[in-house]
Amino acid sequence: MDTSSTLRSPNSSSPNSSSSQASPAAFTQPSSTGSSTQPASYSPLRPIRRWLDEFNVRNPKTARWIAKLIPAHCPFERDVKLLGRTLAHIPPLCKLNPFYDQLVMLRFRALCYLVDECGEDIGSYC
Repeated sequence: MDTSSTLRSPNSSSPNSSSSQASPAAFTQPSSTGSSTQPASYSPLRPIRRWLDEFNVRNPKTARWIAKLIPAHCPFERDVKLLGRTLAHIPPLCKLNPFYDQLVMLRFRALCYLVDECGEDIGSYC
């Protein structure tokens, strides 16, 4: 008995098999939220995020202002305690800010502008 025609690897399929065709949903790329089957929904924060991402730093005064305004580190998380019992837990504030990633990248671009274009030492901003 010839078993080569009956045994196949799980990844192989016969050319005549109708089950070898993948559905279009199998090739959808995951969205930024991690869901691969739902279409992208409108986010009211998207225009602000896009504006922050596309903002170009072209002025040394603006770059210094951005570097001073946006903190270098995420503020610490806190536990509110009374008489040794934890009443509330405050998460790191950066996790509460929906624009945190965009602001950090804007600060980075401002610092890069100061170093690359202006030749400044950015040690005082770190």
